[in-house]
Amino acid sequence: MPVPLAGSRLRERRLALGLKQAEVAKVAGVSASYLNLIEHNRRRIAGDGLTRLAAALGLPLAALVEGADSALIDDLRSAAAAAAAEGAEAEADRAEEFAGRFPGWAMATATLARRAARLDQAVQVLNDKLSLDPHLSASIHEVLSAVSSVRSTAAILAETEDIDPEWRARFHRNLHQDSERLAAGAEALVAYLDASAAPQEATSLSPQEEVEAWLQDRDWHLDGARGMDLSQLATTAARTLAQDWIATMAEDAADLPQDRLAEAEARLGPDPLRLAAAFGTDPLQVMRRMALRPGSRLGLVICDGSGTLTFRKPADGFAIPRFGAACPLWPLYTALGRPAQPVEAVVATAGRLSRRFGIRAWCRPTHPGGFTGPELRTAAMLIQPLAAHEGGAGLPVGPTCRICPAQGCSARREPSILTDAEG
Repeated sequence: MPVPLAGSRLRERRLALGLKQAEVAKVAGVSASYLNLIEHNRRRIAGDGLTRLAAALGLPLAALVEGADSALIDDLRSAAAAAAAEGAEAEADRAEEFAGRFPGWAMATATLARRAARLDQAVQVLNDKLSLDPHLSASIHEVLSAVSSVRSTAAILAETEDIDPEWRARFHRNLHQDSERLAAGAEALVAYLDASAAPQEATSLSPQEEVEAWLQDRDWHLDGARGMDLSQLATTAARTLAQDWIATMAEDAADLPQDRLAEAEARLGPDPLRLAAAFGTDPLQVMRRMALRPGSRLGLVICDGSGTLTFRKPADGFAIPRFGAACPLWPLYTALGRPAQPVEAVVATAGRLSRRFGIRAWCRPTHPGGFTGPELRTAAMLIQPLAAHEGGAGLPVGPTCRICPAQGCSARREPSILTDAEG
């Protein structure tokens, strides 16, 4: 079988050894002109010819056959897509050739691209904290209030020459109390920020986030977890939510054993609706079972009828906001408005390092009060990471408007804080 880009590797090896094409061609039993075509990937070579060329250059055959790492190629294509979004065209279709010819530079490029993605994610986290985290807002308000009190009292003492001794003593006492309040507030703020830097610290998490972190520590897998010790969860609310998840996932495991689910997926494909029909169960149950199993790369987001995210298992590269509303263009919300109708789409995340994801979403309506009661809706979407060359252009989506750099978005609710930085 012909090996793509073997010629690039042969050429790099020949140049490194300081050999001429004619010398290598003679040893390998081919013409110099034919070797020139091979080295520029204009002719494919396989079998004995490839073996002779590898031997002539002292290369293991495996070094030519194995090719570049697929994850590295995907990272390079993602970096090329991000560059294109900034108006700098990169030859994404030649990513494998670049990795084959210049593996060091390719790794450096991919590493920088991944670092930029982490920085984008850090911006999202900081934005969540600064604009929407109620605990941080309360702490900052307390510090600013104390600063204002100290400033007002100090101004009175400095600018008023003749103050009654009793009032002066009272102002001094207020100044002392406000100073202590300021110190305590600043200490609490620093402690909060230090704690929130570590995701494991329950003091910086809501009950929902605490449970999600607890699930993540267990690789999102709770089969056989009944009777588990929940004392490591700091709050009663988190323990209650965890008990609910243990019961839900135990029911899922009983209805959809992993061995039977894997067999059905091999036969029917990873389609939640077809699998649900085969097992006579709810598509949302299948989606949970597919995403919440050891080693699954699938992300899962669940919301209620208000659109509030009630569960978040991230997929690599797909940012999910901790606080506030998510992007209204997510297929999750399309499904929420179309109960019991499947929604399938390919999306592309906005930003420098755009990633593509295959999305399948479904909304389940329920009527616990019968005809006279309200309709409750629960929607979920599975998030499947795609390689950079899969899925076409995709629907542009972001995490939330405040940190989405997409320009001209008709669904935007507020200006992005990244607008100036991005444009």
